[in-house]
Amino acid sequence: MPAPDWLRKRRERDASADDASLWQKCPKCSEMLYRKDIVANLWVCSRCGYHFRMHAYDRINTLVDGDFVEIGTDILPGDPLGWTDKRPYPQKLERDREKSKLSEAVVTGFATLDGFPVALGVMDFNFRGGTMGTVVGERITNLLEEARRRRLPCIIFTASGGARMEEGMLALMQMAKTTLAVERFKDEGNLYIAVLTDPTTGGVSASFAFAADLIVAEARAAIGFAGRRVIEQTIRQKLPENFQTAEFLLEKGHVDMVLDRRELRPALVRLLDYAVDRKRLATPLKAVPEFAIQ
Repeated sequence: MPAPDWLRKRRERDASADDASLWQKCPKCSEMLYRKDIVANLWVCSRCGYHFRMHAYDRINTLVDGDFVEIGTDILPGDPLGWTDKRPYPQKLERDREKSKLSEAVVTGFATLDGFPVALGVMDFNFRGGTMGTVVGERITNLLEEARRRRLPCIIFTASGGARMEEGMLALMQMAKTTLAVERFKDEGNLYIAVLTDPTTGGVSASFAFAADLIVAEARAAIGFAGRRVIEQTIRQKLPENFQTAEFLLEKGHVDMVLDRRELRPALVRLLDYAVDRKRLATPLKAVPEFAIQ
């Protein structure tokens, strides 16, 4: 199966951008960085190590060996509550689609990672702040169910501001739905790796993000449930400066490792090599069918 258009175009992309986009300022150290250098350095500041948030397609492009067979593209959000504030919910969705070039806040599919066939899910904060609504929950669940059927390891990159308020209780129900899908997946001896990126908060952190066999976090990522200010106002105490960072969670035993993004792919390959039998994962990538909603 040929690579999807978005993956092919990203691999063929050159320096044709206009002058205004050739440079980008690091929000942490204020260094002006040449955009091509940022891309070559996997969107990590070469001066201070700040990790820029990555687009889901760009992350997939830096991870997979070749093709990526995407599933779940036909699962699209509705407007169950008829939500309206400054703008109706459908208008918000349309604006985010135009801005992010995504159909929803997660991209799911199948690929190979150094020859290992894997199920891969990548969340993107650019779409509705990575919030988990019915579509995100459905796509994650379908990915885990199809990976369970094929007995493939599953890797999910999280980036989320929590549950999507425009979908109300239906969004909150996805916490239970995805958690149960993880449990079914793991009960059959399959490997699930969660990679927590900046930020991973709210309902995602309280469900499938922390239910993995191995929990990896990107360096300096903000990870937690409620926001820092909410917690300080509730307990009426000042929290440590590094509170809710990946490094703080590693110190407290909540994640298994913290990695610089440039170390992430080889580390995932080592984990797969250690935990998974290559011969058992001989399923050809092209044999993965289009997923149909029942």
